[in-house]
Amino acid sequence: MKMLKFFSLVFLSLLCVSGHLKAQDKTIARAWNEVVIESIRKDFARPTIHARNLYHTSAAMYTSWALFDGESQPYFPGIESDRFLSDLYSQVGVDLDNKAQVAEVISHAVYNLIMHRYKDAPGFLEIKKMADDLMGAYGFDASNISTDYTTNDPAALGNYIALFFIKYGLSDGANEQNGYDNQFYNPTNEPLDPTHSGINGIVDPNRWQPLLFNRFIDQSGNILPEAVPTFLSPEWGVVKSFAFEKDDYVKYNKDGFQYAVALDPGVPPLLEEETEAYQWGFSLVNKWSSHLDSDDTVMWDISPNQIGNIEYYPEKVSDYPAFYLEDGGDIGSGYQTNPVTGEPYEEQWVSRGDYTRVLAEFWADGPHSETPPGHWFTIINYVMDQPEFSRKYAGGEILEDLEYDVKAYLMLGGAMHDAAIAAWSVKGYYDYIRPISAIRYMASLGQSTDPNDLNYHKYGIPLEPGLVELIKSGDPDFPDPSLIGQIKLKAWKGPDYVDNPATEKAGVGWILAGDWWPYQRPSFVTPPFAGYVSGHSTYSRAAADVLAYITGSPYFPGGLGEFHAKKNEYLVFEEGPSVDVILQWASYRDASDQCSLSRIWGGIHPPADDIPGRNMGVLVSQKAIRRSNELFTASEGSVDQGASAKDLIVFPNPILQGGTVHIEGSFVYDHLEIVNTANQVVYSRDFEFPYFSVSTANLSQGLYFVVLRGKGTVVSQKLIVYE
Repeated sequence: MKMLKFFSLVFLSLLCVSGHLKAQDKTIARAWNEVVIESIRKDFARPTIHARNLYHTSAAMYTSWALFDGESQPYFPGIESDRFLSDLYSQVGVDLDNKAQVAEVISHAVYNLIMHRYKDAPGFLEIKKMADDLMGAYGFDASNISTDYTTNDPAALGNYIALFFIKYGLSDGANEQNGYDNQFYNPTNEPLDPTHSGINGIVDPNRWQPLLFNRFIDQSGNILPEAVPTFLSPEWGVVKSFAFEKDDYVKYNKDGFQYAVALDPGVPPLLEEETEAYQWGFSLVNKWSSHLDSDDTVMWDISPNQIGNIEYYPEKVSDYPAFYLEDGGDIGSGYQTNPVTGEPYEEQWVSRGDYTRVLAEFWADGPHSETPPGHWFTIINYVMDQPEFSRKYAGGEILEDLEYDVKAYLMLGGAMHDAAIAAWSVKGYYDYIRPISAIRYMASLGQSTDPNDLNYHKYGIPLEPGLVELIKSGDPDFPDPSLIGQIKLKAWKGPDYVDNPATEKAGVGWILAGDWWPYQRPSFVTPPFAGYVSGHSTYSRAAADVLAYITGSPYFPGGLGEFHAKKNEYLVFEEGPSVDVILQWASYRDASDQCSLSRIWGGIHPPADDIPGRNMGVLVSQKAIRRSNELFTASEGSVDQGASAKDLIVFPNPILQGGTVHIEGSFVYDHLEIVNTANQVVYSRDFEFPYFSVSTANLSQGLYFVVLRGKGTVVSQKLIVYE
């Protein structure tokens, strides 16, 4: 199990003998959020479903709090009429001016949602004990199941809110009442048994291929009965979102059924249509696999000195080779100094093989996983625990702890839910192939480099000396004459070389292309759903931008977030790392970018899955931020957001002179200006959708207006620079 310096469940240790939380401990919202995260770990690894559960439990907590707030609007999804809320307010028997009762309302709302949503989880008895213990610690009666909110009973109001979300969940398109089963999707390709060399069952090399197992163990460590795991949530595009609007969807017909696709990124590179892009992308996955060995002699400084601070992202597939380095890593310039403290970062030199293996397991979340959406909730909880952290909403007004927490959880939960809808709507419709199938398939055709050499096929795998080669007579690694003409790859050798993961590692070496494996356990291999787009990239970019907005800074508190992976203890797939490795990030986007690259090293995604996911995540975060602020009202912070906030996000705001302000806007805008109060343009350039950063080093203290212009449209936002 991971050796966590942070991201751990700690709330039970906070309970004191009297049964109440100490005054200095976490809010009731935090305590229940950690129960939800631990419930995810004890359930099947289903990221779409857990994103939805995080969203609904966060919404229930926010709504419970908002009923007592008097300014923020309670959130009952699916209710369009103002009459519902006015009737509810007029009938509630609880004294809504008595905020001491909020904790009981929140507790009953989340407790009942957990009991309903996780009743079929493998670890339900443990989940129930955690939830019961927390209720008891607060002195709340879990056996009170009344939903009569007209009485002066906070428990009944909380139970009613839970019942509302339970009923909503039976009509939101997730097919919860039928165990979230798929209603019409069927795979095109027959299953692949990855333990058998080569490829079989491929009808269409552009479509997803299921895998066949003797025993499938999901990322939460649960043994599943089916030999061929079904595609998770291919029809998730019909699930009701938090912040999407009608124009965010396109409906397509495929195989006789209609798919709703949110934030449609278009078609991925297809073999026989964009052959070179297809071949390059999946070949890069194999190339990065050759980095996964602690004996790798390449040493990297993995501190923010050299990693992170990426300033541009490719806009089209043809730009990908310039963005993804052949030797691995990101193209970021790093940071000369910590952007928060101004001090230099301490160097941290480790082997590329240790770093990449730790990344692949950390961002995959490994066994006992909280899945990617839950992972980002552990990150926001870690952020809020740092001594440098202040609950300034979007960098402005300091909020009370509970108010900040419920708002942060709703915004992040809504973004994670919508990221799942967007990514899985694309996965279901485009149904794109995974690297294990694509690499084995191309190699089964032959090599595509030299028409005059052995085993040529134009749709085969490109040769590259030292990485992808033909087996020829006298090959020292494959002397069997029957193998002449086949393809060999230099890559991670796979789980067959690891009998005891605690003491052995596979390493990197020459293998038959038909035996290629991603860096995963043999009982898991690859997630049971299509690759395009990367869910990790979509979740992570959306979460990173939400955290940057809600905290008012793109950077971790103190300019540094860390995770410690202990020598020969952390890795699960094999022994390692060979030294202690500390993952470090200056900004939330640095963490997100690292997550995206980890999936290439892990053999799970090619670049074509990644960049569209990152771009979709940006849009998801923008929409979740706007929808949240509509609920919270526009009064937060020191800057009047105004009606234009829906089309323009400026953060942090106010900003310390010399800092970097981040500007997000719609694709309809193509020019950016910063104007002072004398109506003088002090900064002007083309706007690069969807995100641009501007240094305020040349701006003096004062009030400015950030202006985005497009054809026939303009939007502006106040910006305050202080010293």
